[in-house]
Amino acid sequence: MRKAFFGLLLLLPVLNFGQSNYPKDAFRPPLDIPIILAGTFGELRSNHFHSGIDIKTEQREGLPIHAIGEGTVTRIKISHWGYGKVIYIAHPNGYTSVYGHLQKFAPEIEDYIKKVQYRKKSYQVEVFPEYGEIKVEKGQVIAYGGNTGGSSGPHLHFEIRSSISEKPTNPLLYGLEVRDATNPTLSKVYGYPLSENAIINQSQEKIEVDFKRQEDGTFLAEKVHAIGSIGFGFIGYDRQDLAANRNGIYSVQTLVNGKVYSDYDFETFSFGETRYINTLIDYDHYGRYRQRIQKLYKDPSNYLSIYNTLYNDGKLEVREGLSYTVEIFIKDLMGNVTKLVIPIEGKKEEVKINKNDDKTENYIIAKKPNNFDLGGAKVYFPSNTFYKNFYIDLKKDDDTVTIHNNRVAAHRNFTITFDVSNFSEAERRQMFIARLNSSLRPSYTSTYKRGSTFTTRTRNLGTYTLASDTVPPKIKPKNFKDRQWLNNYRYLSIRISDDLSGIDTYSATLNGKWILMEYEPKTNTLTYNFDDVILDEKECDLVVKVTDNVGNSSTFTSTFFRK
Repeated sequence: MRKAFFGLLLLLPVLNFGQSNYPKDAFRPPLDIPIILAGTFGELRSNHFHSGIDIKTEQREGLPIHAIGEGTVTRIKISHWGYGKVIYIAHPNGYTSVYGHLQKFAPEIEDYIKKVQYRKKSYQVEVFPEYGEIKVEKGQVIAYGGNTGGSSGPHLHFEIRSSISEKPTNPLLYGLEVRDATNPTLSKVYGYPLSENAIINQSQEKIEVDFKRQEDGTFLAEKVHAIGSIGFGFIGYDRQDLAANRNGIYSVQTLVNGKVYSDYDFETFSFGETRYINTLIDYDHYGRYRQRIQKLYKDPSNYLSIYNTLYNDGKLEVREGLSYTVEIFIKDLMGNVTKLVIPIEGKKEEVKINKNDDKTENYIIAKKPNNFDLGGAKVYFPSNTFYKNFYIDLKKDDDTVTIHNNRVAAHRNFTITFDVSNFSEAERRQMFIARLNSSLRPSYTSTYKRGSTFTTRTRNLGTYTLASDTVPPKIKPKNFKDRQWLNNYRYLSIRISDDLSGIDTYSATLNGKWILMEYEPKTNTLTYNFDDVILDEKECDLVVKVTDNVGNSSTFTSTFFRK
C-alpha cells in the first residue's frame, strides 16, 4: 500500500491539466462519424502552431458538416490556399467555431456566397455577413467535407475560438470524445550546453542523450556528466488509438530534484505569437534534418504565453560535485503520460567536441536594423528580423545572391533589391526575382518593379536570383472536346499550368458572360459547375484567359452544345 501511495504522489505534479473552464456539454461534434484525428491542437507546423484539430473524413469528400451549436455565420472565405473554403459561426456563449477545407457549403449558404462571387467576378472572396443574417441551428448541416486550400488530403480543419479575443483553444477541452489510451512516444533527447563554459558529456555543442525503457514503462537515460548552465530538448509525438498519425504533444513538464523548472501546454495561444514557434524548436536542427526538437528551456527571444511555470527559464545550473535528477513528463490531453528520468553528475571533463564558431565578415545585431550592399544587390533587415545576434554569410555572384542558409529563422520580412539597369525595358517586363530550392529550381517571389530596381520582401533565407519567363501558360480541356454535346455533364474541367513564374489570374466567359471557375492549384484544374445556369442558348462559346505572374497570357476558346 505504501509503495502504491508513493507512486500516486509521484504523478500528482503532472495531472493538473486545467481543463475545467470550458463547457463540456454545450456543443455537439461537427461530424456524425467517430472523431479520429489527423492533427492535434498546437501541433508543430512550419512557422506556426496548428490552431485546431484535423478530423479524418474516411479519406473521402462530401461528408455532411454540422454546426456544433446554434449561432450566426459571421465570416465566409474562399481562397486557393490556407483553409480553402471556410465558414465561421458565432455562438451565444461567447465562442466561435471554424470549419475549413470544405468541398462546398449547404445550399442556402452556397447560394449566398455564389451571388457574392458573381457580383465580384472572383472565385476568391471573403465576406462578413451581418449578425443574424444567416442563422444556424445546432446540428444543422452547414457544409460538406473537402480538400480545398492547403490541405494534403480530405479532412475537416475544426477550431473553437473566443469570439472576443479570437484566441483559439483546444477543441478537445469542450467534451469531444476521442479514443486515446496510448502514451506519447519519446524518440530522441538532447542536452544543450548554454553558458559560455558549459559542457555536457565532453561536448560544448548539443549532444544526444541515450535512454532505455524500464520494466515499469518509464525511460531512464544514461548518466550525464555536465558543468555550467544546461538545458534539454526532445523529439516526440502523440498517437490516438484509432490512427497511425504522429500528432503533436499536449503538454510537457520538467522537474529538477522535484522542483518544476518548466511546464507548458497547448490549451490556447494567440495568432500574434504563433511564429515564435521558431524559438521553441531548435531551428538549426530543423533546417539541417527537418526534425523538430522541442526545447524545454526558454530562449530570451521567446515570447510565447504557453508556459504555466518557469524557473530560471527551465535552465539547470550544474555545479561540480553535486548530483541532480531531471524528470520529464510528456502528456496528452487524456492523461496518458510518458516519463523520462535523466541522472546528472556535476563533473568537469576534458572537452572533445568544441563549440562551432562559424564566423563571417558580417554580423547581425538582432535588435537593430542591418543593411548590406553586395554590389548589384542590397539586403535590408529591419530591427528584430531575427531572434538573436549571429554571423551572417552573404554572397553575390552575377545575378544571384545567397543569404546565409535555411538554418536560421526570420521573424519579420526583410527586403532584397536587385539592380537591373543592365537589362532593357523589354527584358525587365518578363523578369522576376526567384528563390532557388535545393535542386536549384526557381520559384516566383512577389517582385516589385521600380525603374531600374527589383525588390522582393520575404522571411526565407536562401538563394535568390533574377529569372525570366517568356513562355505563356498552357490551357487544355480535361473532360470535353471542341463542338461536343455535353447534355449529361455536371461540370467542365480545364487544366492550366505555367512552367516558371506561376499562375497569377484567370477568367472565363460563356457567350460573353462571366462564369465562376473554381481553381484548385494542387491539381492545376479550373472547374465550372453547370448548376450555375446563366444562359439558355444551345450553342455555347467558351473563352478562358490565363495570365502568369510576369504578364504572359494565353486564351483558350471552344464551342460546345447543351439542350
